[in-house]
Amino acid sequence: MPGKKFFAVLVSVLLIFTGCGSSTEPEIIMPDETVKTAVSGSRTENNGNSKEKENSTNSTDIYKIWLVTMDQQDQYWLDINNGCKKAADELGNVEYTWNSPDVNNDEKQKQCINDAVKAGVSAIIVAANGPSNVNDALQNAKDAGIKIVFVDSPADFECVQILATDNEAAGKTAGEKMIEDLKERNITKGNIGIIGVTKDTASCVAREKGFRAAFKGTGFKLLSTFYMGTDVQAAKKAVDGFASKKCVGIFGANEGATSATGSRVKETGDNIEIVGFDTSDTVLGYISEGIISATMAQNPGTMGYEGLKTAVKALQGEDTGAENIDTGVSVITSEDI
Repeated sequence: MPGKKFFAVLVSVLLIFTGCGSSTEPEIIMPDETVKTAVSGSRTENNGNSKEKENSTNSTDIYKIWLVTMDQQDQYWLDINNGCKKAADELGNVEYTWNSPDVNNDEKQKQCINDAVKAGVSAIIVAANGPSNVNDALQNAKDAGIKIVFVDSPADFECVQILATDNEAAGKTAGEKMIEDLKERNITKGNIGIIGVTKDTASCVAREKGFRAAFKGTGFKLLSTFYMGTDVQAAKKAVDGFASKKCVGIFGANEGATSATGSRVKETGDNIEIVGFDTSDTVLGYISEGIISATMAQNPGTMGYEGLKTAVKALQGEDTGAENIDTGVSVITSEDI
């Protein structure tokens, strides 16, 4: 019958088009290029509380950013690292590494910067050993198209931004605080010692300059600065030397110098006024004990946090704002602890 013939023809056609009875798997067509996703070891889970995290994941670029500080010995550098890590976690599209020398050494810091270049980083955040000490390595980074942001201690080199304390002003504040404390003890003249890091450490040199400026026109005599590098025992011997010269006060230009001075004065029991820099647990402990009178509290966490965000903005072609950012300082005494 015509109906049966039509049905048979229709079934045959359907079998041809559906491949019925064939063992061939259906073909899967893949895109020509792999789709890049914003996944990083630095990303934290977004629980919906931060719009910034949500927005950052829209980018398909992963930025490799390294922090290179003077060394890894002081709590201060760890605080900068923690600030960088916090920003990297929030942004979610940063592969972040802290790679710095074990001690303050120009050649070792150059190597760390050159290692960053070899690793193909997008940006480096640097606390430079001096104004020009590592500039040849920085030039290698610039030639490779790497963005450079300075924190704490800049070099005389082209960069996206500098985030640091106004060190000269902070040093002057430290000097004024020491004069004030000595006057309360009816001391208006005498020798003052200074312990710095190196002659080329721009941040500490600026602090020393400000500190010395505060004593102009007073009855105090400021002795030559002793540069300790990272040698704590050498700093302690310098404290003994200042004590033998009847110093009534000693200024520590960074955390290491301040800690070493406090440690030695605690050991000897000398009645010497100490004003320093930074807020490690050791320094704050000596303030609580009355061994150190005051310390200048910087904001290293802010330097690291804002520094990394600035680097990402630069990489994304966004406005990074002013070239120099003063991250502030405050005076910490026993009343603040």
